Order: sequence, then structure tokens, then C-alpha cells
Amino acid sequence: MNIAGHRRVVPVQLQDRPLPVQLESIGFNPDQEPFHRGDGYPVYHWLQTLAGEGRVSWNGHAETLPPGSGLLLPPREAHSYRSGGGVWQTAYLTFAGPELPGLMASLALSSPALYRWEPGSPLDSLLLNSLELLEGQADPLGLESSQQAYRFLLALRTYSSTDEAAGVSQRLRQLEPLLSWLEANLHQPAIGLGDLAAAAGLSGRRLNTLFRSLFGLSPYAYLVRLRIRRARELLLSRPGEPLRVIAGQTGFRDVSHFIATFRRLTGDTPDRFRSGRA
Repeated sequence: MNIAGHRRVVPVQLQDRPLPVQLESIGFNPDQEPFHRGDGYPVYHWLQTLAGEGRVSWNGHAETLPPGSGLLLPPREAHSYRSGGGVWQTAYLTFAGPELPGLMASLALSSPALYRWEPGSPLDSLLLNSLELLEGQADPLGLESSQQAYRFLLALRTYSSTDEAAGVSQRLRQLEPLLSWLEANLHQPAIGLGDLAAAAGLSGRRLNTLFRSLFGLSPYAYLVRLRIRRARELLLSRPGEPLRVIAGQTGFRDVSHFIATFRRLTGDTPDRFRSGRA
């Protein structure tokens, strides 16, 4: 991939209505110059290190920006940055859009914030790949550039963290053995937190913290939803199967508990769900 020289793409949107997320610019700087913006940048601004090291400051914070890290700034946030010594290679992205506040809130992306990720993460090369793609094609409606901005935000949510805790992908890897175990054992009605913790090789407290940070649910609430998902599959694939059999195959001790839980989580009884999709 060619990365020599300062490269920048500024998409032009040729339609009246703004897209929910619009890419304002994307670029690569092989030798980042210092900047001080007392009034900030007019839209969201992302800056990450590809090689070398930077020094960034905002709102009383001063941090080093090595490879595997980036700074996300909201519009009009005063900031400055410079090389930490020697050549500092950066990639950057600026973006705006009417749906950004809600989208970023739903993805739990905060700004201003410093994000970090593991070596080899897709975030290492994502912006250069997007830049190369946009350099090579016309995009008169701004749809491809908007897609690249969405892709960046989803990758930032998935692979990075704003603190020393593991990012989403790392936390998911910690739970992979347990998630597979749950798929194979959800039919067992007596599963408790101790069984889940033992299958994960974690303490109950740590397991609860991981599930709540990833899914917003306790481990047991996640298991119940997994059981209902399996029940929905069985109701559709086995239209003649009695409800008591499906309840037993999905870990419910009796059919009344199954029906009540199904209705609470889906808004339908099992029979109505089945008949409405027959």
C-alpha cells in the first residue's frame, strides 16, 4: 500500500439532505506538524498515531499518543498536539452528522477521550484502507464515505477502550468458552451463577462485571434470553411440538414458567408467536 506523502480526501456531497453521518475529511500525514486550536475543530476530530509518538493536550489533560492509540475530540474542543520527538506519522478523520450524538451514545463512545487498542487490531490499518478506497472511486452522493465513517465508529467500539481495561474484543474472548458452554447446556434447568463462573474460569463477581459491561445484563439474564431465542427457533422449526416439550428442551422447569417468561421478553405467548409465523 502506498503511504508516502501527505494524502487527504475531502468528500463532496451533492445532495440537499445531509446524511446521518458525514465524513468531512480523512487523511494520512507522514510527518505531523504541531497544531494549537484554541477554538477546537468545527466537527468531530479523530487523530491516531501510526509511527513515532505524539503529545496531545485538551481540557487540562496532557497525554502521550503512541502507536495503538488515538484521540477523539468533539466539535469546538480546544486542543493542541505535536511530535514527541522525531517523525510522527498520523492518520486522521473528521466527521459530522445529525444522528451522531445518538449513535455515539448507543455505542458508548465518549469524547473527548483517549482510546487504546491491542497491536494487530483492525484499527491499526482501518483509516489507511478507507483512505485508499476513497482515493480510488467517485462518491458523488457521499454514501461510501459515510459508510467508512460508520465502519470506523463500530471498529472503535469493538476493538478499543478508553482506560486500561480490555476492549470489547478482548472481553469477548474471555467469555468465548462460557458462551459455547451455554449454547450446549442451556437445556439444563439447574444452572446457577456458580456453574457459569466455573465454566468461564472466573469469579462470580468478575463474570457479572464482564456480562454487564458487554451486554448490559447479568449472566443469568443473558442465559434466559438465550433460552428464549432457542425456544423461538424450536417453535418455528417444530410446529407440532407440544409447549411442555419445548419448555423442557430450553431449560424451563414447567410450561407455565416458560409461557410467562416468553411473554415478558417478546410481548407474545408462544402459541401466538408460532401461529403468526406459520
